[in-house]
Amino acid sequence: MRPPHPRRRRVAAAALLGLWLAVATGAAAQGMFRHDDPLQRDADDIPIPKPAEIELSTSHDVVYHSLADRGRGEGVRAMNVNTLGEVPDSSWFTNRIGVRELSLEELARGPDTVEGPDTSGPWSVVAGKSQGITPGFTIVDARGDTYFIKFDSVGYPHLATAADVIGTKLFHAIGYNVPENYIAHLTRARLQVHPDARLTRGRSERSMRDADVDAILALAPREPDGSYRVVASRAVPGEPVGHRLFYGTRGDDANDVFPHEHRRELRGLRVFCAWLNHDDSRALNSLDVFVPDGERGHLRHYLIDFSSILGAGSDARRQIAPQSRRAGHEYIIEWAPIFKTLFSFGLWERPWRHVEYTEHPEIGRLEADYFEPQRWKPEYPNPAFRRMQMEDAFWATRIVARFDDERIRAAVAAGDYADPGAGRLLAGLVRARRDKVLAYYLRQLSPLDEPAVRGEGAERRLEFAHLGERHGLGGVSGYDFEWARFDNARGVRSPLGEPGFSPGPSLPVPADGADFLVVRIRGRSDEPAWRLPVDVFLRQRGRETSVVGIERAASDRSLD
Repeated sequence: MRPPHPRRRRVAAAALLGLWLAVATGAAAQGMFRHDDPLQRDADDIPIPKPAEIELSTSHDVVYHSLADRGRGEGVRAMNVNTLGEVPDSSWFTNRIGVRELSLEELARGPDTVEGPDTSGPWSVVAGKSQGITPGFTIVDARGDTYFIKFDSVGYPHLATAADVIGTKLFHAIGYNVPENYIAHLTRARLQVHPDARLTRGRSERSMRDADVDAILALAPREPDGSYRVVASRAVPGEPVGHRLFYGTRGDDANDVFPHEHRRELRGLRVFCAWLNHDDSRALNSLDVFVPDGERGHLRHYLIDFSSILGAGSDARRQIAPQSRRAGHEYIIEWAPIFKTLFSFGLWERPWRHVEYTEHPEIGRLEADYFEPQRWKPEYPNPAFRRMQMEDAFWATRIVARFDDERIRAAVAAGDYADPGAGRLLAGLVRARRDKVLAYYLRQLSPLDEPAVRGEGAERRLEFAHLGERHGLGGVSGYDFEWARFDNARGVRSPLGEPGFSPGPSLPVPADGADFLVVRIRGRSDEPAWRLPVDVFLRQRGRETSVVGIERAASDRSLD
């Protein structure tokens, strides 16, 4: 059964169930495909009142998710996909490199709309925090823009600031909403403490003084010219209302109708985080922002804080340091290895303790040899990640495949490393991890992709790509195919002509006047999954023939 896909939303949350039933009944009457399929945008920005703020505790979040699975619905297919299996643009995700060519310049620019903090005048310090992995403060620059300033730590210059900016460029290119993060340099003379500035120490708060700025700067390394290198994160437009969860929906947001654990862009986030070793991809590193429009508005959903990504992380003192050896291999609280250690009286050792890592002061600790994308884990269980299915993983893997070597180098260059060798080393590791993602997930189902109808009349052909062949994972000697008419109202197929064979990824489209056609394609290959069928549906409207749907034979099981 095809999963539901986004439709226009209604504002009244109380009537949601009745409206869903009405839409479902209407969908059955209209058939499998509707007039606007495949849907390109999910209109989830209908004006609503400002929702309440969600506050989370790090320790509570770790324990809460480690003790039980908080999501619902095992084996449920992703709900917010269109008939091509894509995620429509929404307040959560905007298709970028996955659907179009992204230039090196556009990738390097990322979400940036300015050149960073204005350095033509002083920066007014309006708030600060002296604890946590990245102590820092909030400033207002000469242009009046607000930035959150974070530093590297002594001993590891450029480690966290580079990771934060590189992560921003990559996740923006993928399609997520991220802040504008800039590498900037400041001097003590540029900073002026605002009279109303406040300093946070844990849960306490007091007025901020010049000495507090000096104390924070004392924790940061200096550049050879005496300046401090920072990452300046520009405040996103709107009013923050806290973090988002990876399960359920917000009851005070009528636009939020898909349980988060069943959103494809949140399930597929697991693949991206595995690739880039973003083990700190927790709810606390998300941000929901209310974008006002008059007296009402809508939410926009962000991923934030990429300072603990790739080879960057923190140590036992919660200070910036190379990534933990555990990162990506084991949850913070994972009962099986705990009991193995306990019952073996410490004789059993975790395998990842003996992994050889590439280490460098500027890029931290990262490796690509032991890495297995399907076994990668964040710091603690994530309900959306746990429900990722092969179709979700394939959607994400197709996007990872679009990051060629040039684009990876362009993203890494944004880290502005002092040692050119650090950038080359990191780019090589990111490429190697990318190749492992492709090698695993593109072998789990038939990787036919990019179907399109070319030509007109009797010359029409359905052309497609085979991602496995494109990326050198194996060969296909040809394709068996069977065409059929498709009765959209009843969901019934009627065979059309005899089964055929094509030596390449191009099939003749039969001359038939049916509104819908469907072709089942099977590759001839030594790879078992590449022999699985893929159904491609075509809609015929007058002289126009277009691809309207794709169905893949794939497991409906989750990967955990």
